[in-house]
Amino acid sequence: MYYPDELIEEIRMKNDIVDVISGYVRLQKKGSNHFGLCPFHNEKSPSFSVSGPKQMYYCFGCGAGGNVITFLMEYENYSFQEAVKVLADRAGVQLPQMEYSQKARREESRRAKLLEVNKEAAKYFYYQLRSRQGSIGYQYFKERQLSDETMNRFGLGYSNKYSDDLIRYLKSKGYTEDLIRDAGLCNTDEKHGMYDKFWNRVMFPIQDINHRVIGFGGRVMGDGKPKYLNSPETEIFDKSRNLYGLNFARTSRKGNMILCEGYMDVIAMHQAGFNQAVASLGTAFTSGQASLLKRYAPEVLLCYDSDGAGTNAALRAIGILKEAGLTGKVINLEPYKDPDEFMKALGPEEFQKRLDNAENSFFFELRQLQKDYNLSDPESKTNFHRAIAKKLCEFSEEVERENYIEAVAQKYNIGFENLRKLVRSYAAQTGLVKPVERPKSGIQKKTAPQDNVLRTQKLLLTWLVDQPQLYPKIKKYITAQDFSEGLYRRVAERLFADLDSGKVNPAGVISMFEDEEEQREAASLFHTKLVSMENDQEKEKAFHDIVCAVKRNSYERDSASLGTDVAALQRVIAGKKLLEELNKTHISLQ
Repeated sequence: MYYPDELIEEIRMKNDIVDVISGYVRLQKKGSNHFGLCPFHNEKSPSFSVSGPKQMYYCFGCGAGGNVITFLMEYENYSFQEAVKVLADRAGVQLPQMEYSQKARREESRRAKLLEVNKEAAKYFYYQLRSRQGSIGYQYFKERQLSDETMNRFGLGYSNKYSDDLIRYLKSKGYTEDLIRDAGLCNTDEKHGMYDKFWNRVMFPIQDINHRVIGFGGRVMGDGKPKYLNSPETEIFDKSRNLYGLNFARTSRKGNMILCEGYMDVIAMHQAGFNQAVASLGTAFTSGQASLLKRYAPEVLLCYDSDGAGTNAALRAIGILKEAGLTGKVINLEPYKDPDEFMKALGPEEFQKRLDNAENSFFFELRQLQKDYNLSDPESKTNFHRAIAKKLCEFSEEVERENYIEAVAQKYNIGFENLRKLVRSYAAQTGLVKPVERPKSGIQKKTAPQDNVLRTQKLLLTWLVDQPQLYPKIKKYITAQDFSEGLYRRVAERLFADLDSGKVNPAGVISMFEDEEEQREAASLFHTKLVSMENDQEKEKAFHDIVCAVKRNSYERDSASLGTDVAALQRVIAGKKLLEELNKTHISLQ
């Protein structure tokens, strides 16, 4: 939903950024700013700065930056609208109600009711586990070495032995049979009528990233079939686009995600401190789930069962991760079957070692491929090397392919040039790898001219935010039109308008953008590092050079695109005149 700029600004101003971020990061005041360890990358010395006066944060290590809205978007992985709503609730600001069509209003109301009935069912299962009749389920979890704290955190529960227990409870709360059925909480047939879908099972509530219950998984007590039973897909539960445990894992900040097969594996991992663990929901891993993981971490560590089925599932998942642009590695659990067993037998420290030594997914694939060949037989060994060469063709980028050829040659004792020729031969036959386009000249420029243009613009914006009293001295020479197209110009337009009205509000400038990457880029424009200078004379010269560079780049850009436009010609003439005057002008920093 679109919110007016004035409302967003009111919400931002009523949520002091230091107060909000202090709830996530331990901050220490140094001068006018606060510093702490960056929550967006691993570091040992604080480079994460939070400015109360500017109402902005910026990390000089990883470049993360923005205002209080950006922080929630980046830390909690909220959308812009979600972050605004959370901050509005925190500040007690009433947001306008979204205007729905009659159909949309009905659909939204129905979704809310489905979430409501699921929440009530989760509460019911939760209290059943902790009652006398739920002792069998409670004992099961205790035997699996789960603490009460862990059981409470994941909302674990128990469904009674009676096949209509939940239905009767929900009806007593005023929920209709149709709603209970549509939420996937019951089954209906001619013989039994309407009866609970889950009974005599320990229950695992499945939550979306906002901690709302959207479905359930249940494990039977005893030898009943099926062993595990999951909610059917509903209007609020899409198995292919959700992951168990992601509501907790998304804020782990470990730099990776651990993908498991089962609910108990995830819970055991979280209890042991590996709170980046998630699992697919009773189905094979999907591309939709891979896209979801990509929002939170660039690397996924596969922690599947060590049996044949787990190996096949890992091989399939590796391909899906590659397609999504994610790096995949495989954790070796042997001699134990699954993460839960491993953790009970060897503990978190040993698991961390396995995690640190997780196998590159490509070498895992080769290791599994090797099982089909007899390496003591020359012909079979040759066929294995051919199979390796074919797999190496999957790398379309030359640098990556060459690095893997070198590593594979060393690992399997194959001549590097021989393997490279074999790869090129298969690539030529299949067209899998495009010929590399090499530059005509071997001389490469380290920095493109455009990079220098943008850096001078960044430096000028940073300087004006830090010392707004300089703006009146340069406004005759510099306008927003002197900045590059796109984000830079939009930022300059807003900043200069604020400076003209006598206020500096960089956090408000960032609020113009809803996209997280644009917010980060806008924040970087106000945090470009200025070179340390010993005296005012050096500072004045540096500032003068930056202003001249911005104007000169603008003049050259206009001159290059002159054409037959009379207005452009007038702009170029005026620009040249101002540039000549600026070169002769002394700008005092006082």
